[in-house]
Amino acid sequence: MEFIDYYKILGIEKNASEEEIKKAYRKLARKQHPDLNPNDKEAHKKFQQLNEANEVLSDPEKRKKYDQYGKDWQHAGQFEQQRQSRARTQQRTAQDFSGFEGHDFSSFFESMFGQGGGRQQQTKFRGQDYFAELQLSLEAAMATHQQVLTVNGKNIRITIPAGVENGQQIKLKGHGAPGVNGGPAGDLYITFNIATHPVYKRLGNDLYMNASIDLYTALLGGETTIDTLSGKVKLTVKPETQAGTKIRLKGKGFPVYKKEEQYGDLYITYQVQLPTNLSEKEKALFTELKNLK
Repeated sequence: MEFIDYYKILGIEKNASEEEIKKAYRKLARKQHPDLNPNDKEAHKKFQQLNEANEVLSDPEKRKKYDQYGKDWQHAGQFEQQRQSRARTQQRTAQDFSGFEGHDFSSFFESMFGQGGGRQQQTKFRGQDYFAELQLSLEAAMATHQQVLTVNGKNIRITIPAGVENGQQIKLKGHGAPGVNGGPAGDLYITFNIATHPVYKRLGNDLYMNASIDLYTALLGGETTIDTLSGKVKLTVKPETQAGTKIRLKGKGFPVYKKEEQYGDLYITYQVQLPTNLSEKEKALFTELKNLK
């Protein structure tokens, strides 16, 4: 496993305070957030590393283990148990030796541990965690659905709940690398990358879009039909609607993650489309309107 310098990632010194860690993380996370860098894979990778670095360094216990064991900090507990076990074994062996003065020590070791110590118990280590990215369209993230991932030649069927966020990470326990010496397997962490949509912009559980209406509907009022992610909606346009007018459709936004039948809102901004290729008669009528004003 490659060593990752969490301090370097956050741009801080090793003696940085908790407040300095928090401040550095917030500053960099805003800069590298996937919503601000939708098509930048390198920014997505840096954002994941920032989250990982913050998770470790903001936790005093995890930070202590990281400072002491480096890339193997997740196995700190196992290292400590192994060291304590060896210390107890050495202490008992030293006590046993006090009564073996003049005896053949090599025969004694063979009788206790087998030839060459071959029967000593091996320490179990947890397997390495795996990290993967899964690309989703905005439409796919709208509904709960299943997908099959292939990890190390094995197919894993996962259920993706409706409402997952761009950059959100989930953990699949036991689907990482196999453990060492019979230890437990690591976990699989999946980060969702939701593609930028040409029409809708998502902020939390709310959606934002622009809708065009013609000049006559904007001036006189009328109806217009728009497409939402959950189907077509007919809207009533008030007379003298100005360009840039915003309306809200309650409950027509994105589903709330793991909360059934709860949705955000859809915000629509009207854009008034001016007529083109006017005939001479139309120009005359507009001129008449202008003179009336």
